[in-house]
Amino acid sequence: MCKKCLLIIMAIGFVFALIGTGTAFEQGNDRKGKYLFRKNCRSCHQDGATATPLNPNSKTQAQWERAFERYERLECADQWKALGDSDRTDILTYLHGHAFDSPSPATCE
Repeated sequence: MCKKCLLIIMAIGFVFALIGTGTAFEQGNDRKGKYLFRKNCRSCHQDGATATPLNPNSKTQAQWERAFERYERLECADQWKALGDSDRTDILTYLHGHAFDSPSPATCE
């Protein structure tokens, strides 16, 4: 095999590796996200008395991403703003990783 062909194959493999590891959002800490979700979100979203009941598998991964991109529109936007960017990223990582269409959806919370 010629050197040029080998370089092209290696470059294509590298591009596919980059695409395969890329995500639509910055990865956070899944365990911290679970803790923060329970601490900050469950009190209102657990029984549905205060807000719509939510758990990680209530939405698809894309729906969670959209919710976090547009959190300013939600009724609880003030509580979201009180969280730091890294805390919101951690919560999204947890919810995204256990969403309805994820490889490991949450079965119960």
